[in-house]
This record gives sequence, C-alpha cells and structure tokens, in this order.
Amino acid sequence: MRTEPKLTRLDRVFARLDREPERPAHIDVPKMSRHRIVLFAATLAFYGAIVWAVVITSWLVRLDWQVMFFRPYQQWSEIHWFVDYYVVLGQRGPTAVMVAAWLGWRSWRQHTLRPLLALGVSLLLLNITVGAAKYGMGRLGPHYATTIGSNEMWLGGDIFPSGHTANAVVTWGILAYLASSARAQRWLSAVSAVTSLGVGMATVYLGTHWLSDVLLGWTAGLLILLGLPWFEPLIARAEAWIFDLRDRLRARRRAAPAAAPPLVVTPLPDRDDVAAHSPRAPVRLAPGPHTARSERTPTTPAGSRRPAHPERHPRGSSPSARPLTGG
Repeated sequence: MRTEPKLTRLDRVFARLDREPERPAHIDVPKMSRHRIVLFAATLAFYGAIVWAVVITSWLVRLDWQVMFFRPYQQWSEIHWFVDYYVVLGQRGPTAVMVAAWLGWRSWRQHTLRPLLALGVSLLLLNITVGAAKYGMGRLGPHYATTIGSNEMWLGGDIFPSGHTANAVVTWGILAYLASSARAQRWLSAVSAVTSLGVGMATVYLGTHWLSDVLLGWTAGLLILLGLPWFEPLIARAEAWIFDLRDRLRARRRAAPAAAPPLVVTPLPDRDDVAAHSPRAPVRLAPGPHTARSERTPTTPAGSRRPAHPERHPRGSSPSARPLTGG
C-alpha cells in the first residue's frame, strides 16, 4: 500500500510559492475607509498632544529626566551587548536592504511592482516628515542635555522624534500592510509591533533618546502606515508607466532589425560587355630603329640540325636564274 509523504510546514510554503507564478487576484489594495480616517485623525491628534506636552515642559518632560537619571544601561548592564545588536533592527540602511530584498523577490514572483513601490513611497514619506520634525524642533538628546528639567527644544539637536523607532514601525509594518491574507496580516502586525516596541525601548535603555522621543516616533511611523492608501493611485500609475515603458523598449528592440535597409546585390557584368565598353590601352613600341620584316636576315639558332642551304635567298628578294642543265 502506497502512502503519500507527509509534508512539513516549510514544504507547504514552497508548494504555495510554486503555485503563484503571477499576481494573485485576491489581493485587495487598501483604501481610505471611514474607520481608517478616524484612526488617522486620532493618531495625528496624539502626535500633536505629545509635541505640545514637550513644548510646555509638562509631566512628560519630568518623566524623561527621571528615566534618564535611572540609567537603565547601568541597572541591567548584562544585556547591554544584546541591546547593541537589537537596535540595528531600527537602522534605516540594514532594515531597508533586508525588506527590499524580500519584497523584490515577491514582486518578481507575482509580476507586480506594487510591493517595491509601496516600500519606496513609505520610506520617502518617512524621510520627509520625520526629518522635517527633527530639524524643525531641534531637541537635544539625554547625552547632550544642558539644563536639568528643561525640554531641550530648539537647541540644534535632531532626536525628536526617534528615527530608529519610526523606521522600525514603517519598515516592518509595511510587510503587514502588503500581506496577501488576513491571517498573515495579523501575524505580521504583531511581529512588527513587538519589533518596533523593542527598538524604541532599546534607544531609551542606551540613553540615546528620551522616552517622549520614542512615543513620538511610534506615532509618526503609524501615521505613515495609516495614510499610505492615499498614495495607492499614485503607486498604480507609476507601475503602469514603468510597465508601459518596458513594453515600448521591447517593441523598439524587436523592430530594430526589421527597419534595417535591405541588402541590394548588383550582378556582375559579362566579360564581353566589359571588353566592349572598356577602353583599350594604346600599344607602345619599344624604342629604337625599326626595320621591315623583309629586311631582317634569318638567323639559324645555335645547335640547329638543319643543314644550311646556300641556294636559298631571303624573302622579298628575287632569286637569280638557275642554269638549266640538260640531262
């Protein structure tokens, strides 16, 4: 009795990937629904509340200083080496390369550029919004604080909001945003939330950010993910334009050999025609005196076997009358 081999979970994953040679039809592009708009507005209000609480030097700033004086990196120094490596999950360069490699492979498998374009748009929005807020508010970090209890705003810093935290929210959250099933979206949302939460706490542990910086970084990253459906029409137009450009280049490459001028073969003329139409070169005589052929004396080549005939006369001369002999 023949039994079917038991497939592992990894085998089922690869079998599913083999059945997806093109863009799945069941993937729905997220839209800005009413529920999403309400979440976006609430998150934006929370963003403004954090900024206002820091500007007026409220209880949130006092909490920042208490955490800084607690010095977590000294309280739990045994995990310092792990936190140094874990915080890399929030750095823009390494995380963007890892996520772009995965989304690039997925784009190639499904014949769509939407995953890569969505990642590019989200990172562009992240750089613009978070970068403008950082340099606009100019807050100094805990290691460079000048006055105890102050908010350290507009002093030339660039740590408010936390870029590591916002980048972790956007980079790992885009995987959940682009998930092809509801189950995968739930799992990836939980993983990205835990990862970004850990990255934010790692920056507070190392003393590179205030706690309020991390709160604003989480909020800034979530705003980008919630507002990304507004840019889906732009992503679709960019994808269509890129594919149209690719098709035109392919058509031009295929039409290039057909547009070449045909090769014209001219038959060679016959020898008789060439001889008839080609001018003859003039015959040139050798220099020196020329004598008539009749005046030339015959010469017998050396070693000739023919006997000499004295009675012969040269051509052109009249022979003398031979005597008649009677016989």
